[in-house]
Amino acid sequence: MNVRRRSSAAALAAIAVLGAATAPAVAADPSPSASAPPSTPSGLYGTTDPQYDGVWRQSLALLAQDTAGVVPSSKAVKWLTDQQCANGAFAPFRADPAKACNAKTVVDSNSTAAAVQALWAVGGHGDVVEDALGWLKSVQNEDGGWGYSPGTPSDANSTSVVIGALTATETDPKDVEKGGKSPYDALLTFALPCAKDKGAGAFAFQPDKDGKLLPNADATAAGVLGSLGKGLVTEAGSGAKSKTATCSDTDRPTREQAAANGAAYLADALAKDGHLVSALGGSADQPDYGNTADAVVALAAQGGADRAAEPLAWLKKNAATWAAESGPAAYAQLIFAAHATGTDPRDFGGTDLVAKLNATGPAPQGTAAKDTATASAEDEAEKDDDSPFGVWWFVGVCLVFGIGIGFLLSNRNKKQQP
Repeated sequence: MNVRRRSSAAALAAIAVLGAATAPAVAADPSPSASAPPSTPSGLYGTTDPQYDGVWRQSLALLAQDTAGVVPSSKAVKWLTDQQCANGAFAPFRADPAKACNAKTVVDSNSTAAAVQALWAVGGHGDVVEDALGWLKSVQNEDGGWGYSPGTPSDANSTSVVIGALTATETDPKDVEKGGKSPYDALLTFALPCAKDKGAGAFAFQPDKDGKLLPNADATAAGVLGSLGKGLVTEAGSGAKSKTATCSDTDRPTREQAAANGAAYLADALAKDGHLVSALGGSADQPDYGNTADAVVALAAQGGADRAAEPLAWLKKNAATWAAESGPAAYAQLIFAAHATGTDPRDFGGTDLVAKLNATGPAPQGTAAKDTATASAEDEAEKDDDSPFGVWWFVGVCLVFGIGIGFLLSNRNKKQQP
């Protein structure tokens, strides 16, 4: 399906509803941006080196803002669109966007798929999105999935984030095939049986060096969302008959059953402490805040908000310091968790995630109520929906919101989880 531009009038209406439903926003504190080191690119969220995660964290920031009904800074959106290569792909970071990409430019599926979801959400960048989708389809593997870099073996995380980009843009992943295989076909190859000694229903990241599939909590959270055809932003699922997920073996599990099995694995892994753990470099186990937030989203999407109540409560109590240290990507993950569970991100355990996110980069365009002037703008939008300015020209200002998510590489930890 070709990517279409959002209707300006429809976007205005949606923003008006969000503005009426949310509390007054806290104005963004411009000091973090003003005090950012000179090397920090203008328009980028966060002040740490963007070499490995610039596009990823920017995409998540914009996506989280849109989720909260915020109109992002035009400077921030332009920073992201300027990162795209002529072939449609995105690299983690291009220090000089004016310089054309070449064979040495390291582009990847994760950055590209995240940018697609963000730019589709904010609207007005249909050409950029369509080019990015075209590139993703061009580098699809024969098994139907994607690896992090073009030509590398498929993995559960990369395949899932691309599925999210496809569904976000109203493209059915079942119809995106390579070698007769769809992304769902590839994703299900990473789903493990229910037996405890065989994976307990988890998803593996990809085969290890010996060709063995090992359960991985991060890959499982991604696999649950991918199997359900969900993107980074999703709402709670409905129809769950119990507060616990159960694993059920079949010779060929459906996508829905694989998602349920993965949710059962996550619930079991979270049962002891209310959070996931990680151990790096032989150190003692540490709380894994980012993967716990991802697990909350996956559990809620698969079986409803009640399934994620305990880890959500743990995040509310403990995650504020982690997010402050980790930056915009971390705030975004928490915002996604709040959204999936119907929780107010402006009062997340006493922390206003929205204000915190906004303070890490360019201030959003603002807030706006649907008054006479806004209604008049909507009328003009309906008359001329082909304005090159898109939503930005007609929307005044919106609620200030925040976003943040953990670093891409740390959230792609391939270690076996408990």
